[in-house]
Formats: sequence, structure tokens, C-alpha cells
Amino acid sequence: MTNEKRITNFGWKNIYREYGKRVLDVLTAYILLIFLYIPMLFISVAVKISSSGPVIFKQIRVGADGRRFVCYKFRTMRIDAPPNLPTSSFFDAEDYVTPIGRFLRRTSLDELPQLFNVMSGDMSMVGPRPLISEEREMHSMRRELGAYSLRPGITGLAQIRGRDMISDSEKAAYDSEYASDMCFLTDARIVFGTIFKIISADGVKRDSVKEQKIDKTL
Repeated sequence: MTNEKRITNFGWKNIYREYGKRVLDVLTAYILLIFLYIPMLFISVAVKISSSGPVIFKQIRVGADGRRFVCYKFRTMRIDAPPNLPTSSFFDAEDYVTPIGRFLRRTSLDELPQLFNVMSGDMSMVGPRPLISEEREMHSMRRELGAYSLRPGITGLAQIRGRDMISDSEKAAYDSEYASDMCFLTDARIVFGTIFKIISADGVKRDSVKEQKIDKTL
């Protein structure tokens, strides 16, 4: 590749990082919210009638450059579940998940309210999954590998490379890889890869408590 081509590719990559990605995020989230309005309404009703408590689960997550923000999800656990903890850290996690919650988690439909996080600028469609503050080891690995330079995403590279089947260190490495290689084609591959993973349920540990984590990665 000539130096001129390298410079051109570098320039287009930077333009996408600085402007194009955000524009596509807003347009995609807006279009999805229009088309998914009715399904989200039905999910809201199902969550409300299946267990007591609010429809939307709100939790403080860590975003770009370590900034905290309120992340939205459809509530999938009972309101007496321990707050601000990964579900894997308490013994009877399965007992806290609601019947509709199991379906929403397995199909990743519980993440749909995060489209509003994308619209507000706290999240992107694609990026490292946002963590809760208490996951200190994972935060440390992400900071060391430079993954906090980007907005967190509804889906990311780690989600198509193994989802629940990979370790935290592997996820942090994939987050770092994405931060280095982020471009339009990478984002497109991740989006289509995520759709395939959701349809096939590939990478989901159905027999593990890890599937029930409050901060589940899809």
C-alpha cells in the first residue's frame, strides 16, 4: 500500500471515529425506536404484569473516560434482588429472575431501552459493554488496555467472540482490539454478528448462573 493510500485510509477512519459513528448511532437508534415501539410496549406490559416493580431497571454504569451514567434495561429480576452487584456474586441468583426476565435475557430484548442511552450520547450501538462500578478488576484491565477511550455499546466485539463463554481478561483484550481497529466495516461486522448470535443463542451459558448477571453482556 502506498503512503498516499495509508494517509487516505487513516483520514477516513478518523472521520468515522469523530463524526460518522455518532451520526450513524443516532440515525440507527431513532429508526429502531420507531419500528420497535409496539414490541417494546408489549414487553413493558409483560414485565409489569409478571412481577411487582418498575418496568425499567436503572443502574449506574461506567462510560467513556470513566464517566458515570444511568443505563436503562427492561427489569428482569425481582425488586428484592441485591442492588449493584453482579448476580454471580450471590448464591440464589436464579430465584430472583422473573419468568419473563429469563426470556428477555436470553433473547437480549432486555437491552432495548439502551437505545435511549444511545440517543442521549451516553452509549453507542457498538462498543465495550458498560460495567458497574464494583467490577474493579475489569475496570483496571480496560484502563490499562485503553478501552475507555470509547463510548460503551449495546453490543461489542467480545459479544460476537464468545459472549458468556470467555473470561473477563479475554473480554478486556477484545475491547482493546476494538478500540484500536474501530471503523465502519468493523462495526457492521459486529452488528450482523450480534444478530446471528442472538438468533442462534450461541455463546450463552444456559446452565450457568453467569447468564443471570445484572450486567449481562448483550
